[in-house]
Amino acid sequence: MLESWMRLATDTTLLTLEAQSVIGLRLAQIAMGQGTPAEAQLMVTEKMLAFMDAATTVAAGGSAHAVVKDYRRRVQANARRLQTA
Repeated sequence: MLESWMRLATDTTLLTLEAQSVIGLRLAQIAMGQGTPAEAQLMVTEKMLAFMDAATTVAAGGSAHAVVKDYRRRVQANARRLQTA
């Protein structure tokens, strides 16, 4: 049981760090004048879709681990996309 909680705490901490990295990348793009309205729209849309997927996962009996894993997958995809842009 403790191992499961420790894994969740670690994954949540990594999610926090990864999300801060994506925020930094987006802010840097905006500061350099490279931010686009499409990127701003994508940020909002992604957040709504991620929330709906998380709510569906929980409503279907899914775990917090599954929600964090999905969020991390999305954040990591954003980081890769923004780093190559």
